[in-house]
Amino acid sequence: MMPSRHSETAFETVIEEHLLANGYVHVAPAAYDKVRAIFPEEVLGFIRRTQPKEWARLEALHGDNTGEQVLGDLCKWMDANGSLATLRHGFKCYGRTLQVATFRAAHELNPELEARYAANRLGLTRQLRYSSRCENSLDVTLSLNGIPFATLELKNPLTGQRVEHARAQYKHDRDAHEPLFEFKRRTLVHFAVDTESVLMTTRLAGTATHFLPFNRGSDGGAGNPPDPAGRTYRTAYLWEEILERHSVLDLLARFVHLQIDEKRDDQGRKVRTEAMIFPRYHQLEAVRKLTAAARTEGPGHNYLVEHSAGSGKSNTIGWLAHRLASLHDAENRRVFDSVVVVTDRVVLDQQLQDTIYQFEHKRGVVEKIDEHSKQLAAALASGVPIVITTLQKFPFVSEHLLEMAKERGEDAPSDLPRRRFAVIVDEAHSSQGGEAATELKAVLGGQRLREEARERAAEEGLADLDELFRSMAKRGRQANLSFFAFTATPKHKTLAVFGRDGEPTHRYTMRQAIEEEFILDVLAHYTSYATYYRLLKACEDDPNVERKKAARALARFLKLHPHNIAQKTEVMVEHFNAFTRHKIGGRAKAMVITSSRLEAVRYKQSFDRYIQAKGYPIRTLVAFSGTVQDDKVAGVSYTEEGMNPGVREKELPEKFATQEYQVLLVAEKYQTGFDQPLLHTMYVDRRLAGIQAVQTLSRLNRIHPLKEETFVLDFVNDRDEIREAFKTYYEGAETGEQVDPARMYQIRGELDASGVYLAEELDRFCAVYFKPRAKQNPSDHQALNAALDPAVSRFTARQQENEEEAELWRGKAQAFLNLYGFLSQVIPYQDSDLERLYVVLRHLSAKLPRRRGGPGYQFDDEIRLEYYRLQKISEGSISLREGDAQKLDGPTEVGSALVRERPVPLSQLIDIVNERFGTDFNQADQLFFDQIVEAAMADASLQQAAAVNPDDKFELVFKNLLESLFVERMDQNEEIFVRFMNDAPFQKVVTSWMAGEAYRRLRASERTLAEGDGRALPFRRVQPIDSEKFVTCLPLLSLQVAAGAFGDPQPLMDADWEWIAVETKHRLRRGMFVAQVVGRSMEPAIPDGAYCIFSSPVTGTRDGKTVLAVLRDEHDPETGERFTVKRYESRKAAEDTSWRHDEVTLRPLNPDFPTITIAQNGGERFAVVAELVEVLSASPPAS
Repeated sequence: MMPSRHSETAFETVIEEHLLANGYVHVAPAAYDKVRAIFPEEVLGFIRRTQPKEWARLEALHGDNTGEQVLGDLCKWMDANGSLATLRHGFKCYGRTLQVATFRAAHELNPELEARYAANRLGLTRQLRYSSRCENSLDVTLSLNGIPFATLELKNPLTGQRVEHARAQYKHDRDAHEPLFEFKRRTLVHFAVDTESVLMTTRLAGTATHFLPFNRGSDGGAGNPPDPAGRTYRTAYLWEEILERHSVLDLLARFVHLQIDEKRDDQGRKVRTEAMIFPRYHQLEAVRKLTAAARTEGPGHNYLVEHSAGSGKSNTIGWLAHRLASLHDAENRRVFDSVVVVTDRVVLDQQLQDTIYQFEHKRGVVEKIDEHSKQLAAALASGVPIVITTLQKFPFVSEHLLEMAKERGEDAPSDLPRRRFAVIVDEAHSSQGGEAATELKAVLGGQRLREEARERAAEEGLADLDELFRSMAKRGRQANLSFFAFTATPKHKTLAVFGRDGEPTHRYTMRQAIEEEFILDVLAHYTSYATYYRLLKACEDDPNVERKKAARALARFLKLHPHNIAQKTEVMVEHFNAFTRHKIGGRAKAMVITSSRLEAVRYKQSFDRYIQAKGYPIRTLVAFSGTVQDDKVAGVSYTEEGMNPGVREKELPEKFATQEYQVLLVAEKYQTGFDQPLLHTMYVDRRLAGIQAVQTLSRLNRIHPLKEETFVLDFVNDRDEIREAFKTYYEGAETGEQVDPARMYQIRGELDASGVYLAEELDRFCAVYFKPRAKQNPSDHQALNAALDPAVSRFTARQQENEEEAELWRGKAQAFLNLYGFLSQVIPYQDSDLERLYVVLRHLSAKLPRRRGGPGYQFDDEIRLEYYRLQKISEGSISLREGDAQKLDGPTEVGSALVRERPVPLSQLIDIVNERFGTDFNQADQLFFDQIVEAAMADASLQQAAAVNPDDKFELVFKNLLESLFVERMDQNEEIFVRFMNDAPFQKVVTSWMAGEAYRRLRASERTLAEGDGRALPFRRVQPIDSEKFVTCLPLLSLQVAAGAFGDPQPLMDADWEWIAVETKHRLRRGMFVAQVVGRSMEPAIPDGAYCIFSSPVTGTRDGKTVLAVLRDEHDPETGERFTVKRYESRKAAEDTSWRHDEVTLRPLNPDFPTITIAQNGGERFAVVAELVEVLSASPPAS
């Protein structure tokens, strides 16, 4: 019987039919041996077909028992060595080596090998009952010549099942002790799949099973894009591309590997761990794309790989190096003679050697150059396939090659320069440019360079100066060298040199890495010093807050010099001791970024003095290069090892990883390439800009099972500049608005009054949750859940009665969690009720049902509760906004970007104050004043005051607002800030001028907006720069213009659009606009003449939404126009595996007006352009 078109079975059938039509064979479930966890006849069939001589010899010994003997030895071998090694290298049976798979060679010169490769049988089995202890079955099991290597659990969202359900099924219903699931002995990877997303794991471990996303990425973030042809599922790439016959054999032969790590734990004990590494989608795609390009193009080309932190670059580089070392072109010729990996990663060499040994089973393929340049010269001369070295060893290689040639009695070096090299450049090394990189080209491309130089010198008549031309030539592209550059943060020069038309060959963004949870978002809890101070100041009179030592230190700080190290030391140490030290199970660490080596010395001394005086259990390390001379005491100098007694320079990262040290102070060291997952907090006391800001703050983003947030306290930098730096490499990262602590208490009161939870339920939960560790027991888990269940039931009932009200409550709960999670890292709250509510809401939120019809995130309750028992977790928030990132600027004629000046009023404030007070303020200072005026004008109360008051009364309102605006911007212009706060006459003149300017502009704006129809509008016109568009303001359009401009998938930007600043609770984004809706058909929701915010395109379901639609064949009965604003309703019918619209109704809310009905196949008769977001004016603006 044909499966239902909407069932999971139909989904399963689609996958099966595709794989069977493309090289797989059907293997019946009955052919499976549940004890051995293999398909015996498939195994024996492959051996008989491909190794008849070996089979005949064994049959002569064992007769009819040969099959049982072979299968028994095979299973023992896989149990001892793993199925992956067995598939690659075979197994021993009575002294004979039998192969159970044949993989394609790097070339096609061996017909016998090609024939055995073609003999591989990839099997597909549906609904495999794999256990002799239960009747559970697997949706799809894949095998190679009878040995299972992958399983798939499929879920169908159309029947209410998603990929999360498949993940839960693997965790709870698949016993890891079953022979089929035992780690590395049989199956190697397990996929949880639905029509939208794919997850994978290589090790089943019950509830501790860890799944990774296996998605392609969509629009720079996580997930999968829809099929552009509209023919299949978002996840079809899994079976059409990844599990395709040649692809999956390539994966088993050259990608999947067992990674063995030996590290010392916090106690110094050596710990060995094993992990089966299956490439993530972007890793596999990158390696295959690069090798395909190199195979086609040959040597002499450059490739750029822009992969974020968290992308797994070490493995990607390892796979690429191995592939390039054996790469052959279409004529079966080697493309490269050797691969040179240029890196400073100390772990990469051993990892490469171990990984490649698993592929090749032979040593000597990889050589690490860890001694001197002569060792590098010898390795290059001897033709080692893969050489790992640092860039700094190349400048002396030419001399050593010449010495080696003379020792052999030759006048010139060997044929090294005539060889072809693939050079993989890892961003962790100190420099990709400069003389060292030039010498690398000279060494690896020398012979061709010498010949080219001689020819050019002869042409120029300068035969004696051929070395000059060689020096010039070696800086350019070399025909025998291909560069593969890996970086997370490419500079303009990197894109120009290694990119193609300014674009990388492959990209995996920071945004995708964060959304897939491979790294943490370091902007989530970023705060400048000014914000830190304001938050404490706002709570100064709060009876629930004790301001403690850190608050007093901060209050004094504003009155002292900004670089007073003692005061900043107090701030940092008190913050670390009060907040950071207890994070990550009490193992959290911090890094202090200083602006110079001498400052690092001073901070180290200051930290140690302060910590000793307070008796805190904190120890510090300092890192800087070379020797630092004391600027106050002659003859006194400092070194890193001298200031870190008993810690050698190379030992510092390992020592810092132990529980002995908590704080690392650095000056130009460990700000890039430093990988320490316990690093939680960063204190920044140096100017950071652009790529340096991203690289430095990204030291915090490494994940750890107990680490759920990071914290940055920045004494120097502007938050907007930091946001823009990240925006270049991460689409739309934003640190969010200023936080008001009073809002947290307001939300708490609203939650308490909602009735979703009761006080006695909070008490019951907290009585269990906060039990002393000695009294905790496994039954606590059920008690915690039982305490939360009544609240879950009340929320569910509310959700069924009024979903919007329920979602409003959920939003308030999340807002409280975000606010408290952030503020509790800054303010030393003493209100235990806040902490109790925070803990309860964290766990309650995880148990609440998801919003019906919409996506939602579900926590893994068991694991999260376990982590929370170890430590109470706090969490902040970040606003991620779509927007245009700044392009990377190349060098200008003066070495930096030119300042773009903005026009200022003729009667400039700086002219007044310079004349009156003898100051020397300039154009930049005038801009500072203008920015404050702009900020003041955006305040709604000030706009109202300007509309109804004369200028003298307006100035009183303006004066109350002005001081806070100066405090917010004090770090932008400290000289003006100090003068304004301390000089009363100066403050009076500035206030009067700025109030007059703001009043004049606000009144002028009102008059301009009212010119069209004689009425004032609920907003003001602005002239934004590009970075402000769709962020602080929206275009004001007529519905007719909007229908045309936003009807296209890519909105058509018009330089003549008018832009307005709007007050709204919604986050602005590209695609939004403001338009006036004329007519009464949508009353009372949209009054005649109301101004509304619309958003294009419409996301999610359209049903029930108020939309702007364009009519092709009809007119709006009310207005006579071909565009209309109505409520969208549709009647759907099932058709094959999708839905079609039988009828679409555009319905007015006012019953006095007719509906617009569009019958089946009416898709060409109308188009939905945008959806209503908010009505800005509920009644027509006053005249």
